[in-house]
Amino acid sequence: MKRLLALGAVVLTTAALAWAGADAQPKAGGAPKPVITKAVSGEQCVENTEYMRRNHMKLLDVHRDKTVIEGVRTKKHSLKECINCHASETTGSVAKAKEDFCVSCHSYAAVKIDCFDCHSTKPQGSAALHPLNAETAHYQHKLAAQVNATVSAEEMAGISR
Repeated sequence: MKRLLALGAVVLTTAALAWAGADAQPKAGGAPKPVITKAVSGEQCVENTEYMRRNHMKLLDVHRDKTVIEGVRTKKHSLKECINCHASETTGSVAKAKEDFCVSCHSYAAVKIDCFDCHSTKPQGSAALHPLNAETAHYQHKLAAQVNATVSAEEMAGISR
């Protein structure tokens, strides 16, 4: 009985000390928020901010399919135009440093960016040519995504040969 009382006293004392010291501990501020820099050029994004945060990946996929498979080329939701507006003034890129536009949010959300395995992270002139047979390579990439497989840049390059 004495042991049980002694054990109870130790447990209560430890709990009281831990609770009393809880206010002295620094409070966790949560996960660090992504650094979202304002666009370098342009007056306003092609869609509102909340919509872009939730749907940019869908817009890029649809634009890719319309461009590559259907041959419809527009600037409104193109990856190239996103890069032209959002490339960092410091690095000149959207994905070179952890503070760059794409990397900052994708790291925060723990989402892999695969666009830049093939495409440039820096603004490009209108004369930039695609080194692959884009229609075949992107279509293969789309099919692989539908079955949760991966297609490397090397495999995509081999498709065009």
